[in-house]
Amino acid sequence: MDGDPGCLLARTVTDSTALRTLLVSDLHYDLRKLDWVLAQADEVDLLVVAGDLLDVGSAVPLDAQIAVVLEYLGRMAARTTTVACSGNHDLDHRTADGEKATGWIAEAGRAGVVVDGGSAIVDRWLVTACAWWEGPRTLVDLESALDAAAAVRTGRWLWAYHGPPEGPLSWTGSKHFGDPELPRLLDRHRPDVVLCGHIHQAPHADGGGWYEQRGATWLFNSGFQTGPVPSHVRLDLTAGRASWWSAQGEGATDLTLAADGDAHAS
Repeated sequence: MDGDPGCLLARTVTDSTALRTLLVSDLHYDLRKLDWVLAQADEVDLLVVAGDLLDVGSAVPLDAQIAVVLEYLGRMAARTTTVACSGNHDLDHRTADGEKATGWIAEAGRAGVVVDGGSAIVDRWLVTACAWWEGPRTLVDLESALDAAAAVRTGRWLWAYHGPPEGPLSWTGSKHFGDPELPRLLDRHRPDVVLCGHIHQAPHADGGGWYEQRGATWLFNSGFQTGPVPSHVRLDLTAGRASWWSAQGEGATDLTLAADGDAHAS
């Protein structure tokens, strides 16, 4: 990549029998978790960090967190195709319209990470990083990035999108905190897979879950747990399998993916 978040990075996976993908999210500047994710990068073909790399409640200043996380992301990208989208903890400035936004993540793009607004083609999958939006202006920017990616889509499409839609992936055990615009975006673009985070409790709560199927789209939320190993989802996008692991439990499911071209046919 040349640092432009809108450019396409093409990468062919050597072992065409598997597209090994790892989803983590909500690392919240836990260096133990970042170390674990970095160690896993050599074992996967696609690494997705679905937002909240920083922790606004940490005693460590935000500028220092950003510097450390950028170093980790650069090292991950040197090992495998790495996608990182922003979450609500990653916001670092306000736009001219007064909306909160994430600026620092563009520097990770210059280090080879696929970041907010950017896409990569990985073994015939279009993979897009979706920015966290806070208001009408940043929502328009997100929609514009998705429209641009849709224009080059020729087959399967995967999004990294921090906030899940209302449903089992947004359930805290007492209340839903779903992204109100995501259902509309799903209906418009019909991606095959959406990798989320944001709602820590969803995979663990009664009535919640770590995966959901909406039409032809599969959505996943890896959730959050304390300790050195983050809860995470592993997907084999070629074979159509997914598994979730946490210290509190685990699960697996088979993915029924639409034939290439069917899910987004008009």
